[in-house]
Amino acid sequence: MNQTTVSTNPAQPRKTSMLRWSLPLAVFAIIVAFLFVGLFRDPREVPSPLIGKPAPSFSLAELHKPDQRLTSADMRGQVWLLNVWASWCVSCREEHPLLVALAKANVVPVIGLAYKDDPADGRKWLASNGDPYTTSIVDRDGRVGIDFGVYGVPETFVIDKSGIIRYKQIGPLTADALDTTILPLVRKLQQS
Repeated sequence: MNQTTVSTNPAQPRKTSMLRWSLPLAVFAIIVAFLFVGLFRDPREVPSPLIGKPAPSFSLAELHKPDQRLTSADMRGQVWLLNVWASWCVSCREEHPLLVALAKANVVPVIGLAYKDDPADGRKWLASNGDPYTTSIVDRDGRVGIDFGVYGVPETFVIDKSGIIRYKQIGPLTADALDTTILPLVRKLQQS
């Protein structure tokens, strides 16, 4: 005997049908909300987990004096910028005139980190485009860049007197970023 059970509750099919379309609708609404919020975010402002934390330790050969090394400890006691660049970097050409002008203004030491670059190519590039760096150091294998959380070149870090990373600029420096964010922060840190 084959007996079929028939539901006598008329609300049962409606409840199942409602769940069937409301769950995908809720998921869709959440995705749309995230995408909408993303429209108003600056893609260059990727939060760095290193902001407010000590800069990674390093000891790297200087680009122009390979027999000498610069360490993170050498920079303690002063506010400084670390600019990650490479001779093969197209965007680095875009920001380079700003770095040259910043070097002439002598506001803050700028250390260049030649990232995954051949030292000879880096020296040649700086000789032909101008050298804005107080010192350039060579990160041939990119390990120091990785320690700093570098996504790509160029990137610039503001580091305070205690060696704490205070700001990270992803992508080429702009006049606006220098004037409204980086230089005011540098001056504030220099006074503290």
